[in-house]
Amino acid sequence: MRPLGLPTPRIRPAARVMRLGFVPLFDAAPLLVAEALGLFETVGLRVALSPEGSWAAIRDKLAFSALDGAHLLAPMPIALAAGLGGVEARLQVACGLSRNGNGITLSNELAAGDLAAKLKARRSPATLAVVFPFSSHNYLLRRWLLAQGVDPERDVRLTAVPPPRMAHRLAAGEIDGFCVGAPWGAAAEAMGAGQVVAGTAEIWPEHPEKLLAFSTEYLATHREQTVAATAAVIAAARWLDDPENRVEAISIMAGRALWQLSPATIESAFDATHRIRFRAATLPRREEAALWLSAMREAGHMPGTIPDAQALAPFHDGLWRDAAARLNEPEPLLETQA
Repeated sequence: MRPLGLPTPRIRPAARVMRLGFVPLFDAAPLLVAEALGLFETVGLRVALSPEGSWAAIRDKLAFSALDGAHLLAPMPIALAAGLGGVEARLQVACGLSRNGNGITLSNELAAGDLAAKLKARRSPATLAVVFPFSSHNYLLRRWLLAQGVDPERDVRLTAVPPPRMAHRLAAGEIDGFCVGAPWGAAAEAMGAGQVVAGTAEIWPEHPEKLLAFSTEYLATHREQTVAATAAVIAAARWLDDPENRVEAISIMAGRALWQLSPATIESAFDATHRIRFRAATLPRREEAALWLSAMREAGHMPGTIPDAQALAPFHDGLWRDAAARLNEPEPLLETQA
């Protein structure tokens, strides 16, 4: 079933190609589905989707205008607004792309039994990987470790590894576990390298995960294009949440981003552990972004000199509301409102 209701384009077919980056994870699906189903073309856009090997690559390309917009971790616009890691960029969030969708995977040795006891018995701290220093994965993994009686600062060593490399690094014994978006935990299980022991949906149910943001420089001269792209992505998110489209969605992702993985591994994004959702994520909520900012402050990542207003400046819902109005798309309810 194809999504209906995309508006007649208000723009001429774009002479300039819109450049959007993504990391090959299942939660990039709204962008890839919008391309595969011709939704960007329907709203008069020419879009080039650029697969990137790491979140650092996407950050740097946004900062230096090599990308107009990108699939991003929810805390990344906050980090870029504050100049964390020495890189600063001004972004505006257009819409959310996903809720939930991450899993914590441990080596077979650590996955069995009492994690805190096993870590204390080691001669050296275990190495656990997250996808980026300023990521939902980092903050949710820290919260989960504390609940297991593990001090994330003292009992383990946290490092950053790009998502597509996680399973292989675990299989090689270079790391002892990781927190990553689907389907890379299932990929590690399929290799026999480890076990998915928890989903981040258990730690913060319905947490906002990925989003689509544009550079303010691009937005200043291409606002109509950003609204049109946002409308196409919202329509794709609605299509993805329809169970009738699941087989086709998995096929699209296998062909365009996750070609090295089996359909069964890719389908893990929908399982009870990962619980990925798309349409419910589309409306960007500043109050949820503020929760990520609090986690960043608790982890010591956000200097006290950076005011909340500066850190949260990328989060507005204006682009979403303009796009949703063209689709007659109602505001999605949070799980607690449904």
